[in-house]
Amino acid sequence: MIVRLFLLLTLLLVTPLSAEEALPVTGPFEQGGLLYGKAAPGSQVTLDGQPVPVSPEGHFLLAFDRDAAAAAGIVIQGPDGGRLHQVVSIAPRRYKTQRIDGLPKDKVVPPEAVWDRIIAERDLLIALRQQSRAATDYLNGFAWPAKGRISGVYGSQRILNGEPRQPHYGIDIAVPTGTPVLAPADGVVALTHPDLYFAGKTLVIDHGQGLKSSLLHLSEILVEEGEAVRKGQPVAKVGATGRVTGPHLDWRVSWFDRWIDPAQLVPPL
Repeated sequence: MIVRLFLLLTLLLVTPLSAEEALPVTGPFEQGGLLYGKAAPGSQVTLDGQPVPVSPEGHFLLAFDRDAAAAAGIVIQGPDGGRLHQVVSIAPRRYKTQRIDGLPKDKVVPPEAVWDRIIAERDLLIALRQQSRAATDYLNGFAWPAKGRISGVYGSQRILNGEPRQPHYGIDIAVPTGTPVLAPADGVVALTHPDLYFAGKTLVIDHGQGLKSSLLHLSEILVEEGEAVRKGQPVAKVGATGRVTGPHLDWRVSWFDRWIDPAQLVPPL
C-alpha cells in the first residue's frame, strides 16, 4: 500500500498539468514570451535541462524565443527535496513576412571588406548576452523607452531577392532624430558602443538574471558603462545610425540567447 501511494505521488509530480495549476510563474506561454517566477528560497530551477538563475528570495525568469518548440520542460527542485517537473505547451505565433525583389546586391549582402568586423561585433554581443547579474532590477517593471508610430514588429522577416534574412527581434518606434530615449526598466549599463555595423550607436542595459534591453540606431548616448539607471530616466537620443533608412528606435529584449517580444512587457501605446 505504501509503495503504491509513493508511485501515485511520483506520477502526480511529473504528469503534465496546465501551467497555471502547476507552476509558480506568470506570463505568456507562447513564442517570444517572458515568464516571472517565484519559488521557495534556496530552490533550483532548470528549463529544458539548463540551469536558471534564482535569487536568494526565489525570483527567477524563463523565456521562449521566436521559434521556440511546441513544448518545454521545467523543473523546480525545492530546498526540502521536493521536485516539480512540468512539461508546458508553447503556443506558436504567426509573423509578418515581406518579399522585396530586384534589389542591388550591395543592399542585400554586405561587402566582403566588412565581414570580419561584422563577425567580431556579433561575437561581442553574444558574449555580452551570456553574462548574468544576480540583481532583480526587472521587478520594478517595464515602460516604453519612446512613444511613436510602430514601424517594425517582433518576429517579422524580409525575403530579399528570394533570400530569407534574419528575423527582426525587436520593435521599431519611428520618431525624429534627437527624441529622448528612456530606460525601459531599472538596471546597469552593460555596453555603450559608438558604431556597430548594423545597429549603429548602441546602448545595452542589464536588468538582472540574464535579462537585457538593447537600444539601437542612437544619435547620442547619455550614460556610461557601469552606471545604474532607473526606469524612465533619459539615457540616449534617437538617431539613424547603422544600417537603416531613417530615424527610429529599435528596442530589443533578450534573456541570454533568447529574444523576447518587448511589446509583451509594456501596456499598449
